[in-house]
Amino acid sequence: MKNTDSQYNAVVNQCKDIFLKKMKDYGTAWRILRVSSLTDQIFIKANRIRSIEEKGTQRVDDNILSDYIGIINYCIIALIQEELKNDSRMEIPYQETAALYSKHVDRAKLLMENKNHDYGEAWRDMRISSLTDLILMKILRIKQIEDNQGHTIISEGVDANFMDMMNYSVFALIKISENDS
Repeated sequence: MKNTDSQYNAVVNQCKDIFLKKMKDYGTAWRILRVSSLTDQIFIKANRIRSIEEKGTQRVDDNILSDYIGIINYCIIALIQEELKNDSRMEIPYQETAALYSKHVDRAKLLMENKNHDYGEAWRDMRISSLTDLILMKILRIKQIEDNQGHTIISEGVDANFMDMMNYSVFALIKISENDS
């Protein structure tokens, strides 16, 4: 029996470790980025994954694991930026940033648990390429919402889409690790 909870935690702990180490190197330089720029960064990473999936080869040594990790961390940065949109500080203290990271991981994990309950962990039977496509679709949705100045008529907002992309990336990393073992 697969344990989604422990697998999810292992993935996000790895992502958080990378995020916090980069924060020690760079501080919170990402505070300069608008959420739309973060959306574009996620698009670049997801598009690279799809390109490699379709071509079956790659010329840059970075593996797609690092791209999925990047998507997760950029999604969390976007959620933090949304939360702090009225906070003009460029540097956020390490402990505060770590707490914000954990807060948004917890929100995304709760969403995943609720959806897994209703959908019966259908993601386990999906292809990784489908998860990549879903991430790209969510990016296009976010871009449309951004173009509409954040207004939606009936749809969920950008936060839910960022959390979904984060969760799809976690699922992809879990599936990749299961295929390697």
